[in-house]
Amino acid sequence: MGRIAILPTVVIDQIAAGEVVERPASVVKELVENALDAGAHNVTVELEDGGKSLIRVGDDGAGMDRDDAVLAIDRHATSKIRSATELIGVPTYGFRGEALAAIAAVSVFELETAAAEGGTGVRIAVRGGRLESVEDVARTRGTTVVVRRLFAKTPARRKFLRSARSETRAAVEALAVLALARLDVSFVLTSDGRRVTEAPRVASVADRIAALFGRELAEQLVPVEHNDGYATVRGLVQRPAAARRSGRRAYLFVNGRPFRNPFIVRAAEAGYRATIPQGVRPSLFLALHVPGDRVDVNVHPAKLEVRFRDKVFVERVVEEGVRAALRPVAAAAVAGSRHVTPGAPAVREATVRAEAAREHVEGEVQSLLGVAEPLFAPPESRPLLQVFNTYIVFETPEGLAVVDQHSAHERVLYEQAMAQLAAGAAVAQRLLLPLTVDLAPQELEAVDAHRDLFTSLGYEVEPFGGRSVVLHAVPNPHPRFDAGRCFEELVGDLAQGRLGGLSNRLERFAATYGCRAAVKAGQVLDPVEMQELIQRLLACELPPHDVHGRPAMVILSRTEVGRRFGRT
Repeated sequence: MGRIAILPTVVIDQIAAGEVVERPASVVKELVENALDAGAHNVTVELEDGGKSLIRVGDDGAGMDRDDAVLAIDRHATSKIRSATELIGVPTYGFRGEALAAIAAVSVFELETAAAEGGTGVRIAVRGGRLESVEDVARTRGTTVVVRRLFAKTPARRKFLRSARSETRAAVEALAVLALARLDVSFVLTSDGRRVTEAPRVASVADRIAALFGRELAEQLVPVEHNDGYATVRGLVQRPAAARRSGRRAYLFVNGRPFRNPFIVRAAEAGYRATIPQGVRPSLFLALHVPGDRVDVNVHPAKLEVRFRDKVFVERVVEEGVRAALRPVAAAAVAGSRHVTPGAPAVREATVRAEAAREHVEGEVQSLLGVAEPLFAPPESRPLLQVFNTYIVFETPEGLAVVDQHSAHERVLYEQAMAQLAAGAAVAQRLLLPLTVDLAPQELEAVDAHRDLFTSLGYEVEPFGGRSVVLHAVPNPHPRFDAGRCFEELVGDLAQGRLGGLSNRLERFAATYGCRAAVKAGQVLDPVEMQELIQRLLACELPPHDVHGRPAMVILSRTEVGRRFGRT
C-alpha cells in the first residue's frame, strides 16, 4: 500500500509541457499557430540566443479580454472547439488548449493582449506555471507573448538544447512551414537584432518560396494539380534536372495544416520514376485536400502527424499528380510546350500514352528539327552529326542539342517495353535457327516464374531439357541487338532479386531491358538510324532522361553558345 500517488500539479504541468515544448522552435510554432487562429495579418518573431533567453511573438489578431486571457493559461482551455465531434476535420491549427499552459510551466512567461483598438488591454505574468500578476495596459489590438529563460527551472531539459545557431535554424524552419501554409499573412523573424526571415503577403506559393528560400529554387519548380475521387493534390515540385542528393526541401499540408509523412514523400518521389538517379531527392511543396472525416489530425501532441482513412489511395493520388506534372515539363525541355492528359500509373495506361505520343510526335519533330518530311525520313535542313561515336548533335530553334545515343535509346526501349507489358504482347522476330541458352537452377526458376514478362517483350521461351531453354522468337529493337546476351542478363537480374518486389517489377524489368538492349556508346550509327532514334526519343513521355534519371538530351541555348565565344 502507499506505492501509488497522484502527482503534484507542478510535475503534471511539466510532463504535459514535455509533450508540446521540446525546444524554442516548438514555442515559436505553437505561438504563431495561435496568432494565425486569431486572424492575424502580421506576425513578428524575435529571438535572443536562439530562443533560449528570449522568444517574443506578436500579432495583430483578435486579441482577448481580461477574463479570457486569464483563462487561456489554464490547461485544456481553448476557444477553438467545444465538443468531441468538433475534433473531426478541425479547421484551426491549435485546438488542444495546452500550448500556453505548457509554455508557461517551463519559462518566465508574459502575455499582453487587447481585444479592441484604443481600448484597455491586459498583461499577465506567470513564473514556473504560477500566476504572478494581472494588470491593465494600454496597447493596440492583438497579442504579444514573451517567453524568457526557457527550461531554466528544469536544467536537465535545458542541457539538451543545441547551440544558439542550431536553435535559430529550427525556429526559422518552424516559421517557414507556417508561412507556406498562409500566403495571406506577413511574417518577420529577427534573431539577436538581425532580420533573418521576411515574408510579406503574396499571391502565389512560388513567390512565398522565393522569399523564404531564394528565387533560384522557385524557378526550378513546376505546378502540380491533380484530382481523383475525393482527394486533390496541388503544389510545386522540382524539375528532375535540378534535383540534388542533398539540400532538398519537402513540405506537406493537408487541408491547410502542415504535417509530416514519409510515405507521402515516398509516393511523390515515385512520381519521378526513371527521371532521376538513385539517391537524388527533389524538393516538394504539396498540399492535399480531403474531406475532414477522411483524415485524423488528433494523433500527435504537437499535431505533426495525421492519419488518413485510406492511406494507399492518398499515396496513389500524390504519385499520379507528380507524374502528370512532370510529363509536359520533360517534353518542353526539348520541344517546347506539350500537353498530356494526366492519368493513372504507367503500367495501366502505357498503351494509351504511346498512342497519344504518336499523335503528337510529327508536329514536335518538325518544330525541333525544322523539317516537313514524313516520320522517320532523314532531315534535310537540320543535319545530324555523330561525335565520338556516342553523341548525336543537331541544331534546334532554341540552340544546340546533344543527345547521348545510349541514354536516348534506353528511354525509347523502356517506354516501348512498358507499353508492351501493359498490352501483354509484342511483335517478335521468329528465328530460323532457334537459340539455346544454358542456365543455372535458380535462373530456370526465374524464367518459369516470369515467363509472362518475357512473352510480353517478344521472347518465346520453351524448356529444352536439363538446364537449357530454347528461344524461338526474340525482340528486334535494332540491328545490333544481341538477343541471347540480353536474355541471359535479364534472367540473371531476376534470379538475383535485383528487380525488387512485385510492386515495381514491371518498371524495373522494362528499365533493365531498355538498358541491356539499347545501342551502346561507341557504336557507329548511320544518318537514318540517328534520325529514327531522335524522332522516337521525342515521342517519349519523358525524353530528356534515361531509365537511371541521367540526361538523355542536353540543349545549349544560343545565348550560352554565344557567351562562350564572347558574342553576348
